[in-house]
Amino acid sequence: MVKLMQLKALRERKALSQQDLAEQAGLSRVTIARLEAGATEPYPRTVRKLAQVLGVEPEKLMAED
Repeated sequence: MVKLMQLKALRERKALSQQDLAEQAGLSRVTIARLEAGATEPYPRTVRKLAQVLGVEPEKLMAED
């Protein structure tokens, strides 16, 4: 399972709320919360959207479980 281990830290570093990140990435706030909690595995497209908003490479967000 792929988890977005750095998502919360990167989001907070950018001073974004979950809602802010969700809106900028075209996702729901619930999706962001579930991804940060490791409750759901992200689609590759979702990882790319989040990485773009956060200004990092997609690999920076991902870690194998």
